[in-house]
Amino acid sequence: MFRWAIIFAVIALVASLFGFSGVAGMSKDFAVILLIVAVILGIVSFISRNTS
Repeated sequence: MFRWAIIFAVIALVASLFGFSGVAGMSKDFAVILLIVAVILGIVSFISRNTS
């Protein structure tokens, strides 16, 4: 998931450089959502691994 978040962040940066503000905004939103989901899943995985 971190890989996809980075890919969408790069797409957002490139799109903003070329003036595609709609694509840049949408890609940024996807990157933020994927980053948050990846962090939450990582924390849950870490906690569940240490409780057993």
